[in-house]
Amino acid sequence: MKTSRFRHWFARCLWAGFTAMALSASAQPDKFEGDNSDAFKLIPADTGDWTRHFRLGAFAGVNISANFSEKGTFNVSGNNTANGIYDDGYVRPDQSGDPNYTGYWGYNNASQYNAANNTLAFHGTSSYSTSGNSKEDGSVFAGMELAYGDNIWYWKHARVGWELGFGLLPINITDKQSMGATVNQTTYTFNTGGITIPGAPYQGGPSGQGEPIISTAYTTTNSSSPGIVTGTQTLDVMLYTVRLGPTFYWDLGDYVGMSLGAGPAVGVVSGDYKYDDVITVDSNSTHNSGQIGATKMVYGGYVNAMFMVHVMETGDIYAGVQYMPLTDATFSGSGREGRLNLGGQLDFSLGVNWPF
Repeated sequence: MKTSRFRHWFARCLWAGFTAMALSASAQPDKFEGDNSDAFKLIPADTGDWTRHFRLGAFAGVNISANFSEKGTFNVSGNNTANGIYDDGYVRPDQSGDPNYTGYWGYNNASQYNAANNTLAFHGTSSYSTSGNSKEDGSVFAGMELAYGDNIWYWKHARVGWELGFGLLPINITDKQSMGATVNQTTYTFNTGGITIPGAPYQGGPSGQGEPIISTAYTTTNSSSPGIVTGTQTLDVMLYTVRLGPTFYWDLGDYVGMSLGAGPAVGVVSGDYKYDDVITVDSNSTHNSGQIGATKMVYGGYVNAMFMVHVMETGDIYAGVQYMPLTDATFSGSGREGRLNLGGQLDFSLGVNWPF
């Protein structure tokens, strides 16, 4: 949803940019006076030509992936056995105030009821142990870019200068997988006292009036059993990048130009590594979820190429491609790790350019 709002906002900005271009009326520069020299010359400070530019555009980021891994023993957040809430039901005090019996209980599966012994068994998963890793390739991510630059030297229709750029790219990569696990459970056994147990699933209300009554006393048994962990792991982050480097511009004709640029780049990756798991043993399952937030610095460089069409006297439409390899950003904690791989990042851009 955040990405959708971002796209709509950027589309409005881009439309406003085109409108501003249409309302302007200066001339698109062609070349400097005396540009027949065979060497690059410093552009005079008092030239009437436009040497600077500002650019606004959208880009699509591709070739971004993530690695996920978990190894160790993990606690479970999905139940609250201390308050009578179990993986497969509940037994809680009702409004009668009787601490020994309650009608406020419910269970999920017929296998929990032992008619021969007049007992109901509830399960509370406390932790599980597992180990696994996976890699997930990202899709196409929509972002925006801003850039400001200036030209310093010229030679005929060529110019050499510099450019400072800023990029903003929301990234969301989700992995779905199942892994074997050793699940640690406690079984809570309640005596039903020979009452007629409603068929599963059953949920009693808190009043205790007109409900079948069971004892609140129980016995416990601890066990470790093989199970399955099925769930999702997600890196939901924002990538902010800043780049600075030299540029080379060439007017290919009256209406078409191109530029090349390269240099160092730095970035910040900020967001969350989220996990949402279901731990299953036989027909019994429980839920476990959480997130790890972090902000990481990344470093690298960029190489880009852009083609510009002088559609207005005051501005251009540009299309470009940029390769920006950056170091990985790792989110980790308590045996879990999500690593964002930015070493092969490739961006395709489209927008408007204003010379001034």
